[in-house]
Amino acid sequence: MQVIDRIELYHVNAPLPAPFSPSWIPGTVRTTVSFYLVRFVTDDGVEGWSGFTGAGRERAGIGHTLADLFLGQDPENIDRLAERIHIMAVGGNFNWWLEPAFWDIKAKNAGVPLYKLLGGTDDRLRLYASSGELRDTGARREEAEARLADGFDTMKIRVHDFDEKVDIAHITDVAKHMQGRMKISVDCNQAFRLTAKADAPLWSLERAKRFVDAAADVELAWVEEPLFGEWHEDMARLTAYSRVPVAGGELHLMGYRELARMIKMRCYNIYQPDAMFTGGVKQSLAIAKLCREEGVKFSSHTWTNGFGFIINAHVFAASGFATEMVFEYPLNEPGWVPEGRDAIIKQPFLHDHGWFDMPQTPGLGFEIDHDQLARYGKCFFKASRREVHWMPEALANIT
Repeated sequence: MQVIDRIELYHVNAPLPAPFSPSWIPGTVRTTVSFYLVRFVTDDGVEGWSGFTGAGRERAGIGHTLADLFLGQDPENIDRLAERIHIMAVGGNFNWWLEPAFWDIKAKNAGVPLYKLLGGTDDRLRLYASSGELRDTGARREEAEARLADGFDTMKIRVHDFDEKVDIAHITDVAKHMQGRMKISVDCNQAFRLTAKADAPLWSLERAKRFVDAAADVELAWVEEPLFGEWHEDMARLTAYSRVPVAGGELHLMGYRELARMIKMRCYNIYQPDAMFTGGVKQSLAIAKLCREEGVKFSSHTWTNGFGFIINAHVFAASGFATEMVFEYPLNEPGWVPEGRDAIIKQPFLHDHGWFDMPQTPGLGFEIDHDQLARYGKCFFKASRREVHWMPEALANIT
Protein backbone atom coordinates (compact mmCIF):
# COMPACT_ATOMS: atom_id res chain seq x y z
CA MET A 1 0.00 0.00 0.00
CA GLN A 2 1.22 3.49 -0.90
CA VAL A 3 1.75 5.66 2.19
CA ILE A 4 2.70 9.25 2.99
CA ASP A 5 6.43 9.13 3.66
CA ARG A 6 7.49 12.80 3.89
CA ILE A 7 6.06 16.21 4.75
CA GLU A 8 7.49 19.68 4.13
CA LEU A 9 6.09 23.02 5.27
CA TYR A 10 7.06 26.41 3.87
CA HIS A 11 6.10 30.01 4.41
CA VAL A 12 6.13 31.96 1.14
CA ASN A 13 6.22 35.74 0.88
CA ALA A 14 6.43 36.90 -2.74
CA PRO A 15 6.16 40.51 -3.98
CA LEU A 16 3.13 41.91 -5.71
CA PRO A 17 3.75 44.23 -8.68
CA ALA A 18 1.97 47.09 -6.87
CA PRO A 19 0.33 47.69 -3.48
CA PHE A 20 -3.09 46.14 -2.99
CA SER A 21 -5.67 47.23 -0.39
CA PRO A 22 -8.29 44.49 0.13
CA SER A 23 -11.73 45.88 0.88
CA TRP A 24 -12.43 43.18 3.49
CA ILE A 25 -9.43 44.14 5.67
CA PRO A 26 -9.78 47.86 6.40
CA GLY A 27 -6.53 49.70 6.95
CA THR A 28 -4.37 47.06 5.25
CA VAL A 29 -2.07 47.56 2.29
CA ARG A 30 -0.51 44.39 0.92
CA THR A 31 2.78 44.52 -0.95
CA THR A 32 3.26 40.73 -1.01
CA VAL A 33 1.25 37.55 -1.38
CA SER A 34 1.89 35.44 1.74
CA PHE A 35 0.88 31.85 2.31
CA TYR A 36 1.77 28.52 3.87
CA LEU A 37 2.74 25.74 1.49
CA VAL A 38 2.57 22.00 2.19
CA ARG A 39 4.22 19.17 0.26
CA PHE A 40 3.25 15.57 0.98
CA VAL A 41 5.41 12.90 -0.68
CA THR A 42 4.52 9.22 -0.84
CA ASP A 43 6.95 6.35 -0.43
CA ASP A 44 6.96 5.93 -4.23
CA GLY A 45 7.64 9.63 -4.89
CA VAL A 46 4.20 11.06 -5.77
CA GLU A 47 3.80 14.66 -4.56
CA GLY A 48 0.69 16.43 -3.31
CA TRP A 49 0.72 20.22 -2.87
CA SER A 50 -1.53 22.85 -1.39
CA GLY A 51 -1.13 26.43 -0.19
CA PHE A 52 -3.17 28.58 2.16
CA THR A 53 -3.15 32.26 3.02
CA GLY A 54 -1.04 33.14 6.05
CA ALA A 55 0.55 36.47 6.85
CA GLY A 56 2.75 35.60 9.83
CA ARG A 57 3.70 32.79 12.16
CA GLU A 58 0.16 31.66 12.92
CA ARG A 59 0.77 28.12 11.60
CA ALA A 60 4.39 27.77 12.61
CA GLY A 61 3.69 25.05 15.14
CA ILE A 62 1.56 22.62 13.13
CA GLY A 63 4.43 20.52 11.75
CA HIS A 64 4.67 17.96 14.53
CA THR A 65 0.90 17.54 14.53
CA LEU A 66 0.94 16.89 10.78
CA ALA A 67 3.71 14.36 11.19
CA ASP A 68 1.83 12.52 13.93
CA LEU A 69 -1.44 12.48 12.02
CA PHE A 70 -0.41 11.85 8.41
CA LEU A 71 2.94 10.06 8.10
CA GLY A 72 2.38 6.42 7.19
CA GLN A 73 -1.24 7.02 6.13
CA ASP A 74 -2.81 5.96 2.84
CA PRO A 75 -3.07 9.21 0.81
CA GLU A 76 -6.10 7.92 -1.08
CA ASN A 77 -8.19 7.32 2.03
CA ILE A 78 -9.70 10.79 1.96
CA ASP A 79 -12.30 10.08 4.63
CA ARG A 80 -9.69 8.95 7.15
CA LEU A 81 -7.42 11.89 6.36
CA ALA A 82 -10.33 14.33 6.64
CA GLU A 83 -11.14 12.87 10.04
CA ARG A 84 -7.57 13.63 11.08
CA ILE A 85 -7.86 17.19 9.81
CA HIS A 86 -10.96 17.46 11.97
CA ILE A 87 -8.92 16.27 14.95
CA MET A 88 -6.81 19.39 14.42
CA ALA A 89 -9.97 21.49 14.20
CA VAL A 90 -11.20 20.15 17.55
CA GLY A 91 -8.03 21.70 18.96
CA GLY A 92 -9.01 25.05 17.46
CA ASN A 93 -6.90 24.92 14.28
CA PHE A 94 -8.89 24.71 11.03
CA ASN A 95 -6.72 23.32 8.25
CA TRP A 96 -9.08 22.08 5.54
CA TRP A 97 -6.61 23.49 3.01
CA LEU A 98 -4.53 20.34 3.56
CA GLU A 99 -7.18 18.02 2.10
CA PRO A 100 -6.73 19.06 -1.57
CA ALA A 101 -3.09 17.93 -1.43
CA PHE A 102 -4.30 14.35 -0.91
CA TRP A 103 -6.62 14.70 -3.89
CA ASP A 104 -3.59 15.92 -5.87
CA ILE A 105 -1.87 12.61 -5.10
CA LYS A 106 -5.01 10.56 -5.77
CA ALA A 107 -5.55 12.14 -9.20
CA LYS A 108 -1.86 11.77 -10.10
CA ASN A 109 -2.08 8.10 -9.19
CA ALA A 110 -5.05 7.82 -11.55
CA GLY A 111 -3.23 9.76 -14.28
CA VAL A 112 -6.04 12.30 -14.78
CA PRO A 113 -6.84 15.91 -13.84
CA LEU A 114 -8.65 16.10 -10.52
CA TYR A 115 -11.94 17.40 -11.92
CA LYS A 116 -12.14 14.41 -14.27
CA LEU A 117 -11.42 12.02 -11.40
CA LEU A 118 -14.35 13.70 -9.62
CA GLY A 119 -16.63 13.08 -12.61
CA GLY A 120 -16.39 16.51 -14.20
CA THR A 121 -16.68 16.96 -17.96
CA ASP A 122 -16.56 20.76 -18.23
CA ASP A 123 -13.11 21.61 -19.61
CA ARG A 124 -13.76 25.34 -19.98
CA LEU A 125 -15.20 27.67 -17.35
CA ARG A 126 -16.97 30.97 -17.95
CA LEU A 127 -15.47 33.52 -15.56
CA TYR A 128 -16.53 36.69 -13.84
CA ALA A 129 -13.95 39.34 -13.02
CA SER A 130 -13.73 39.79 -9.25
CA SER A 131 -12.32 43.10 -8.02
CA GLY A 132 -10.84 43.46 -4.54
CA GLU A 133 -10.48 47.15 -3.72
CA LEU A 134 -12.73 50.09 -2.94
CA ARG A 135 -12.65 52.75 -5.65
CA ASP A 136 -14.43 55.96 -6.48
CA THR A 137 -17.09 55.86 -9.17
CA GLY A 138 -14.84 57.22 -11.90
CA ALA A 139 -12.13 54.64 -11.27
CA ARG A 140 -14.75 51.91 -11.03
CA ARG A 141 -16.17 52.83 -14.43
CA GLU A 142 -12.68 52.65 -15.91
CA GLU A 143 -12.08 49.27 -14.28
CA ALA A 144 -15.37 47.88 -15.60
CA GLU A 145 -14.57 49.10 -19.10
CA ALA A 146 -11.14 47.42 -18.90
CA ARG A 147 -12.66 44.11 -17.80
CA LEU A 148 -15.25 44.32 -20.59
CA ALA A 149 -12.42 44.88 -23.09
CA ASP A 150 -10.67 41.81 -21.62
CA GLY A 151 -13.68 39.68 -22.57
CA PHE A 152 -15.56 39.43 -19.25
CA ASP A 153 -19.32 39.82 -19.37
CA THR A 154 -19.78 39.93 -15.58
CA MET A 155 -17.85 41.82 -12.92
CA LYS A 156 -18.08 41.85 -9.12
CA ILE A 157 -17.31 45.13 -7.38
CA ARG A 158 -16.85 45.99 -3.69
CA VAL A 159 -18.57 48.39 -1.29
CA HIS A 160 -17.69 48.89 2.37
CA ASP A 161 -18.63 52.40 3.48
CA PHE A 162 -20.09 53.45 6.82
CA ASP A 163 -22.59 55.60 4.91
CA GLU A 164 -25.11 53.39 3.10
CA LYS A 165 -25.88 56.19 0.67
CA VAL A 166 -22.28 56.01 -0.60
CA ASP A 167 -22.57 52.26 -1.20
CA ILE A 168 -25.91 52.60 -2.98
CA ALA A 169 -24.68 55.46 -5.13
CA HIS A 170 -21.64 53.38 -6.11
CA ILE A 171 -23.53 50.33 -7.34
CA THR A 172 -26.11 52.52 -9.06
CA ASP A 173 -23.49 54.49 -10.96
CA VAL A 174 -21.48 51.57 -12.33
CA ALA A 175 -24.56 49.43 -13.08
CA LYS A 176 -26.16 52.22 -15.11
CA HIS A 177 -22.86 52.98 -16.84
CA MET A 178 -22.44 49.35 -17.95
CA GLN A 179 -26.15 48.65 -18.53
CA GLY A 180 -26.74 46.38 -21.51
CA ARG A 181 -23.02 45.67 -21.89
CA MET A 182 -21.91 43.95 -18.66
CA LYS A 183 -23.59 42.38 -15.65
CA ILE A 184 -22.54 43.84 -12.30
CA SER A 185 -22.63 42.09 -8.93
CA VAL A 186 -21.40 43.35 -5.57
CA ASP A 187 -19.64 41.93 -2.52
CA CYS A 188 -20.53 43.76 0.69
CA ASN A 189 -17.99 41.79 2.82
CA GLN A 190 -20.31 41.68 5.80
CA ALA A 191 -20.00 37.96 6.61
CA PHE A 192 -16.82 38.37 8.69
CA ARG A 193 -15.11 41.27 10.42
CA LEU A 194 -11.34 41.69 10.05
CA THR A 195 -11.01 44.86 12.11
CA ALA A 196 -7.56 44.51 13.68
CA LYS A 197 -6.25 47.64 11.94
CA ALA A 198 -9.38 49.69 11.34
CA ASP A 199 -13.09 49.55 12.07
CA ALA A 200 -15.66 48.46 9.49
CA PRO A 201 -19.40 48.98 9.00
CA LEU A 202 -21.73 46.34 10.44
CA TRP A 203 -24.97 46.16 8.50
CA SER A 204 -28.32 45.52 10.11
CA LEU A 205 -31.07 43.55 8.42
CA GLU A 206 -32.89 46.81 7.68
CA ARG A 207 -29.82 48.33 6.00
CA ALA A 208 -29.34 45.14 3.99
CA LYS A 209 -32.97 45.30 2.84
CA ARG A 210 -32.55 48.87 1.63
CA PHE A 211 -29.39 47.84 -0.20
CA VAL A 212 -30.90 44.85 -1.99
CA ASP A 213 -33.83 47.05 -3.02
CA ALA A 214 -31.39 49.45 -4.65
CA ALA A 215 -29.47 46.55 -6.21
CA ALA A 216 -32.68 45.11 -7.70
CA ASP A 217 -33.65 48.51 -9.10
CA VAL A 218 -30.46 48.59 -11.20
CA GLU A 219 -30.62 44.85 -12.01
CA LEU A 220 -27.47 43.63 -10.28
CA ALA A 221 -26.66 39.97 -10.94
CA TRP A 222 -26.33 39.18 -7.22
CA VAL A 223 -25.54 40.73 -3.83
CA GLU A 224 -22.88 38.88 -1.85
CA GLU A 225 -22.48 38.68 1.94
CA PRO A 226 -24.83 41.48 2.98
CA LEU A 227 -25.08 40.20 6.59
CA PHE A 228 -22.81 38.75 9.26
CA GLY A 229 -22.04 35.09 8.63
CA GLU A 230 -23.63 33.65 11.77
CA TRP A 231 -26.94 35.46 11.41
CA HIS A 232 -28.64 32.56 9.63
CA GLU A 233 -32.19 33.54 10.49
CA ASP A 234 -31.70 37.13 9.32
CA MET A 235 -30.05 35.88 6.13
CA ALA A 236 -33.09 33.73 5.38
CA ARG A 237 -35.41 36.69 6.00
CA LEU A 238 -33.35 38.89 3.70
CA THR A 239 -33.20 36.31 0.91
CA ALA A 240 -36.96 35.75 1.10
CA TYR A 241 -37.45 39.52 0.86
CA SER A 242 -34.90 40.31 -1.86
CA ARG A 243 -35.72 40.79 -5.53
CA VAL A 244 -32.07 40.16 -6.44
CA PRO A 245 -30.21 36.87 -5.75
CA VAL A 246 -28.29 36.84 -2.46
CA ALA A 247 -25.00 34.92 -2.28
CA GLY A 248 -22.36 33.83 0.23
CA GLY A 249 -20.82 30.93 2.12
CA GLU A 250 -17.06 31.20 1.65
CA LEU A 251 -15.86 31.11 5.26
CA HIS A 252 -18.17 28.74 7.09
CA LEU A 253 -15.43 26.68 8.71
CA MET A 254 -17.71 23.89 9.93
CA GLY A 255 -18.10 22.87 6.31
CA TYR A 256 -20.91 20.74 4.96
CA ARG A 257 -23.03 20.50 8.11
CA GLU A 258 -23.33 24.25 8.60
CA LEU A 259 -23.86 25.00 4.93
CA ALA A 260 -26.40 22.19 4.61
CA ARG A 261 -28.39 23.77 7.41
CA MET A 262 -28.17 27.14 5.66
CA ILE A 263 -29.29 25.61 2.36
CA LYS A 264 -32.29 24.03 4.05
CA MET A 265 -33.10 27.38 5.69
CA ARG A 266 -32.80 29.20 2.34
CA CYS A 267 -30.18 31.60 3.70
CA TYR A 268 -28.89 32.32 0.19
CA ASN A 269 -29.88 31.82 -3.43
CA ILE A 270 -26.26 31.18 -4.46
CA TYR A 271 -23.79 29.24 -2.28
CA GLN A 272 -20.09 30.02 -2.65
CA PRO A 273 -18.05 27.68 -0.43
CA ASP A 274 -14.27 27.79 -0.68
CA ALA A 275 -12.72 24.33 -0.39
CA MET A 276 -9.72 25.82 1.41
CA PHE A 277 -11.97 26.88 4.30
CA THR A 278 -15.25 24.96 4.11
CA GLY A 279 -14.22 21.34 4.51
CA GLY A 280 -12.05 20.60 1.48
CA VAL A 281 -12.86 19.19 -1.95
CA LYS A 282 -15.16 16.36 -0.86
CA GLN A 283 -17.38 18.47 1.37
CA SER A 284 -17.57 21.23 -1.24
CA LEU A 285 -18.86 18.76 -3.82
CA ALA A 286 -21.38 17.45 -1.30
CA ILE A 287 -22.57 21.03 -0.87
CA ALA A 288 -22.93 21.38 -4.65
CA LYS A 289 -24.97 18.17 -4.79
CA LEU A 290 -27.30 19.42 -2.06
CA CYS A 291 -27.65 22.77 -3.83
CA ARG A 292 -28.86 20.91 -6.91
CA GLU A 293 -31.32 18.84 -4.89
CA GLU A 294 -32.68 21.92 -3.13
CA GLY A 295 -32.99 24.05 -6.25
CA VAL A 296 -30.38 26.70 -5.38
CA LYS A 297 -27.16 27.67 -7.16
CA PHE A 298 -23.47 26.96 -6.53
CA SER A 299 -20.28 28.78 -7.57
CA SER A 300 -17.03 28.44 -5.64
CA HIS A 301 -15.17 31.31 -3.95
CA THR A 302 -11.49 31.66 -4.97
CA TRP A 303 -9.98 34.77 -3.32
CA THR A 304 -6.87 33.37 -1.57
CA ASN A 305 -3.98 32.68 -3.96
CA GLY A 306 -3.18 30.56 -7.01
CA PHE A 307 -3.61 27.32 -5.09
CA GLY A 308 -7.04 28.32 -3.86
CA PHE A 309 -8.02 29.38 -7.36
CA ILE A 310 -7.10 26.14 -9.10
CA ILE A 311 -8.38 23.83 -6.35
CA ASN A 312 -11.77 25.52 -6.42
CA ALA A 313 -11.72 25.46 -10.23
CA HIS A 314 -11.52 21.66 -10.08
CA VAL A 315 -14.43 21.61 -7.63
CA PHE A 316 -16.54 23.90 -9.80
CA ALA A 317 -15.72 21.99 -13.00
CA ALA A 318 -16.99 18.82 -11.30
CA SER A 319 -19.96 20.44 -9.53
CA GLY A 320 -22.50 20.20 -12.33
CA PHE A 321 -22.98 23.98 -12.29
CA ALA A 322 -20.26 25.02 -14.73
CA THR A 323 -22.60 25.39 -17.70
CA GLU A 324 -25.06 27.61 -15.85
CA MET A 325 -22.98 29.73 -13.45
CA VAL A 326 -19.90 31.94 -13.78
CA PHE A 327 -16.71 31.23 -11.81
CA GLU A 328 -14.73 33.78 -9.80
CA TYR A 329 -11.52 35.14 -11.32
CA PRO A 330 -9.71 37.48 -8.86
CA LEU A 331 -8.24 40.41 -10.78
CA ASN A 332 -7.47 43.86 -9.40
CA GLU A 333 -4.90 45.72 -11.46
CA PRO A 334 -2.20 46.75 -10.90
CA GLY A 335 -1.54 44.95 -7.61
CA TRP A 336 -3.51 41.70 -7.67
CA VAL A 337 -2.78 40.05 -11.01
CA PRO A 338 -2.06 36.40 -11.92
CA GLU A 339 1.71 36.81 -11.98
CA GLY A 340 1.68 37.97 -8.36
CA ARG A 341 -1.29 35.98 -7.13
CA ASP A 342 0.16 32.69 -8.42
CA ALA A 343 3.70 33.48 -7.25
CA ILE A 344 5.64 30.18 -7.22
CA ILE A 345 3.51 28.37 -9.85
CA LYS A 346 5.42 28.08 -13.14
CA GLN A 347 2.53 29.00 -15.41
CA PRO A 348 0.11 31.53 -13.86
CA PHE A 349 -3.56 30.74 -14.32
CA LEU A 350 -4.49 33.18 -17.09
CA HIS A 351 -7.92 33.74 -18.52
CA ASP A 352 -8.73 33.57 -22.22
CA HIS A 353 -11.10 36.43 -23.01
CA GLY A 354 -13.12 35.76 -19.88
CA TRP A 355 -12.82 31.96 -20.00
CA PHE A 356 -10.54 29.53 -18.18
CA ASP A 357 -9.26 26.32 -19.74
CA MET A 358 -8.87 23.59 -17.14
CA PRO A 359 -5.38 22.06 -16.96
CA GLN A 360 -5.13 18.60 -18.47
CA THR A 361 -2.10 17.26 -16.61
CA PRO A 362 -2.71 14.75 -13.80
CA GLY A 363 -3.56 16.02 -10.34
CA LEU A 364 -4.23 19.68 -9.66
CA GLY A 365 -2.49 20.59 -12.89
CA PHE A 366 0.36 22.92 -11.96
CA GLU A 367 4.12 22.75 -11.61
CA ILE A 368 5.97 24.40 -8.75
CA ASP A 369 8.68 26.88 -9.78
CA HIS A 370 11.40 25.68 -7.45
CA ASP A 371 13.65 28.65 -8.23
CA GLN A 372 10.91 31.03 -7.10
CA LEU A 373 10.18 28.85 -4.08
CA ALA A 374 13.86 29.00 -3.08
CA ARG A 375 13.82 32.77 -3.54
CA TYR A 376 10.63 33.61 -1.67
CA GLY A 377 9.90 30.58 0.48
CA LYS A 378 11.34 29.39 3.79
CA CYS A 379 11.10 25.74 4.77
CA PHE A 380 10.46 25.59 8.51
CA PHE A 381 9.52 21.93 8.98
CA LYS A 382 10.53 18.64 7.39
CA ALA A 383 9.60 15.16 8.56
CA SER A 384 9.74 11.63 7.31
CA ARG A 385 8.84 8.32 8.90
CA ARG A 386 12.46 8.20 10.09
CA GLU A 387 13.33 11.72 11.28
CA VAL A 388 11.92 15.15 12.09
CA HIS A 389 13.49 18.60 11.57
CA TRP A 390 11.83 21.71 12.94
CA MET A 391 13.52 24.96 11.88
CA PRO A 392 11.84 27.84 13.72
CA GLU A 393 14.73 30.16 12.86
CA ALA A 394 13.43 30.18 9.26
CA LEU A 395 10.45 32.21 10.48
CA ALA A 396 12.42 34.61 12.67
CA ASN A 397 11.93 37.63 10.42
CA ILE A 398 8.27 37.03 9.62
CA THR A 399 5.92 39.45 11.34
